[in-house]
Amino acid sequence: MKREYHKWFSSSLGRDMEMLLFGHGGLPVLVFPTSCGRFHEFEDRDMVGAVAGEIEAGRIQLFCVDSVDAESWYNRGVGPRWRIARHMQYEQYCMTEVLPLIRNLNGNHGLAAIGCSFGGYHAANIALRHPDVFTAFLSMGGAFDVSSFLHGYYDDDCYYNLPTHFLPGMNDPWFLDRYRHNSYVLATGEHDFCWNQNEALAGILRSKGVPCRLDVWGGGATHDWPDWRRMLQTYL
Repeated sequence: MKREYHKWFSSSLGRDMEMLLFGHGGLPVLVFPTSCGRFHEFEDRDMVGAVAGEIEAGRIQLFCVDSVDAESWYNRGVGPRWRIARHMQYEQYCMTEVLPLIRNLNGNHGLAAIGCSFGGYHAANIALRHPDVFTAFLSMGGAFDVSSFLHGYYDDDCYYNLPTHFLPGMNDPWFLDRYRHNSYVLATGEHDFCWNQNEALAGILRSKGVPCRLDVWGGGATHDWPDWRRMLQTYL
């Protein structure tokens, strides 16, 4: 399997950022780690190994980015305005630095965003904010209303980065048309504490006429890596 390590100084974030690439072609997939996770988490947790056959066959190519959650949402040392501002810088990094690299290395016109837990939030949020760029998202055990991290602070940047907030008021045909042509999958477990948030997001999307696959896994499925590995094999 082709494996590449990339590191560069991010002008968007003002620091070095690292990334791992797996595969040589196929659908490019931007992979977000869990809360405050690192770029090597998917490899460490055997998520890459779970879909090694798809990667080696050239059907998917994974681009596993680092997080800055400890500097944004989870940064209790700064005010909430700075937390959301740092998150916006992270999105800029993904869109203006990581995306050009993906396009340079992979000619496929599609692009999926995936993640587990808080990574599921990142995947869904960036895909819904940029439906002309991301043609799909897969969230496994995702948490989507992260307003509790803001301790009551609220502005337009907060609103437009909380899918369960901005989607109910979304009536822009440009966005809705693209949503309806993309592929969205929400997977959770019957014992996952994020189940309700997945039900809520799926309900909002469907109320807008946006097809969304919501699967609640039985068999004791929880909010943990063994279940996410099985989900990844199923959907990716």
